[in-house]
Amino acid sequence: MESHEVLRHVFEQASPKQIAAQLGLSLSLVYKWAEPNQESGSGAANPLDRMAALIAATKDPSIIQWLCERAGGFYIKNPDCNWKHATALVPATNSILQEFADLLAVIATAASDNQISKAEAKNIRGRWEELKSVTECFVHCCEDGNFLPMNETVRKAGRSEPPRCGNG
Repeated sequence: MESHEVLRHVFEQASPKQIAAQLGLSLSLVYKWAEPNQESGSGAANPLDRMAALIAATKDPSIIQWLCERAGGFYIKNPDCNWKHATALVPATNSILQEFADLLAVIATAASDNQISKAEAKNIRGRWEELKSVTECFVHCCEDGNFLPMNETVRKAGRSEPPRCGNG
């Protein structure tokens, strides 16, 4: 979805007039944000495009992390899915289960003294992020069709071997 389309959707839920007033901008500028950009239409550079350009220029994910926190969420980067056995469902499932077991072990160890230190909380966060990353890779492999039966995958792809997650 393009940024102007996102903003058009937002404007169905939130009043552009109120947005313009709260931001101290003209109503016409806010409406321009919901039009295609200047290269392909008459729209104005909108805040979403500008943020995307800033992130691309800095290559710093802390910007998007900050935005996610302001929206009540947390940013996690999509993983590089390069599993050795991505076409094998059982090893992929086992990877998720192992990450979950590792997270539970870290939590159990940290909670054993009935308190969680800052260092332990940081370790729990790290294991949680790793579990989310491995699970996201699994979901990508599912969406890419990498867990179809081997012979069906090979036949559909017209290949002598099945695709690998991340290499499709």
